[in-house]
Amino acid sequence: MKGLTKDLAAKLDEHDPLQSFKTEFYLPKNTYYMDGNSLGLLSKRAEQALLTSLQDWKQLGINGWTDGKEPWFYMSEKLGAMTAPLLGAKSEEVINTGSITTNIHQLLATFYQPSGKKTKILADELNFPSDIYALKSQLELHGYDPEEHLVQVESLDGRTLSEDTIINAMTEEVALILLPSVLYRSGQLLDMPAITKAAHERGIMVGFDLAHSIGALPHQLHDWGIDFAVWCTYKYLNSGPGGVGGLFVHEKHLGRKPGLAGWFSSNKNKQFDMDHSLTQAESAGAFQIGTPHILSSAPLIGSLEMFQEAGIERIREKSLQQTRYLIHFVKEELSEFGFTIANPEDDNRRGGHVSLIHEEAASICKALKAQQIIPDFRAPNVIRLAPIALYTSYSDLYQVMMILKEIVQSGEYKQFKNERDTIA
Repeated sequence: MKGLTKDLAAKLDEHDPLQSFKTEFYLPKNTYYMDGNSLGLLSKRAEQALLTSLQDWKQLGINGWTDGKEPWFYMSEKLGAMTAPLLGAKSEEVINTGSITTNIHQLLATFYQPSGKKTKILADELNFPSDIYALKSQLELHGYDPEEHLVQVESLDGRTLSEDTIINAMTEEVALILLPSVLYRSGQLLDMPAITKAAHERGIMVGFDLAHSIGALPHQLHDWGIDFAVWCTYKYLNSGPGGVGGLFVHEKHLGRKPGLAGWFSSNKNKQFDMDHSLTQAESAGAFQIGTPHILSSAPLIGSLEMFQEAGIERIREKSLQQTRYLIHFVKEELSEFGFTIANPEDDNRRGGHVSLIHEEAASICKALKAQQIIPDFRAPNVIRLAPIALYTSYSDLYQVMMILKEIVQSGEYKQFKNERDTIA
């Protein structure tokens, strides 16, 4: 991709089969939005789906649970079925519920069953902090010291993980593994099939946090045999702030008693028998806990309709081309200004965002915001840029990178303090 000119960007846009989806989103005026891997933008369809549920509430009251245009009682299952194709899963293996952290607690309460020598949980040192908080909490609930029983695979470069190192850490003492599919700092995509195969050969349960991969790339969770997975929906899936998350449980585990049973763990035909003995759902719905958060789930109906139309394979193809575009631009135009590319450059090893390392990263991010570009900063020195296939054009990327070049070339960023704001 030589000669990264404005004309080339326009030509790429002209031949982009997904370009029409950009008009479906509310784009901040005069702004280049590059933070969709933290919070996706609102679409007109997501807005309408939320308004539909509000209208059902307004007109029907409690009857909205069964008689609404989108009946609330079945919404979580509908969303699970709509999400399943993005995951290579069967509809009964997926449910829209909870948050990443609550779903981790649920699935660890279900699948972490220490016995004999197998008492340890294997994770990594680069994972998002809240996942580690949950793992430590679960170990403590079982009476184990996290310092001894949580094994965190080390990174050799502070950015990426080696699958060989992960597999070598799968000792006979490990009962369960939880890893990210894509590392949030570097955008590295782990080899989930290889890790799962190795874990199962050693009798270890394995799950993945898909926060930075769902909606950006295809998965084959069922065929890979992954035991469980969790994700949020407010990043690439564009469900809105605090949008309800989701979980996957492989069909071989369906029928297993949920570790944290609750009102919506029930078989829907039995739920209102009001029996004090739970008859659990035969699907992943059994791993729900409380009443679905309808107004935080409804927008996903509209958003997922667009994923059905666009197709996750085409989304992945554009995502890879756009991240490749950014990486090449950095190499050709910014190499002299102290930037390091944290991502693996192999397409098969890269998620949906580009991570740039710079010692003045916080200052540069503030300077970008002053120029109406919304990046993402991760302490201490990472600038994340996420082109979103449904609403980011190549012309957007060209403008972003030219402005970034001007900021560092002129030294404009030096007027800002190199420290994060309260929320980074």
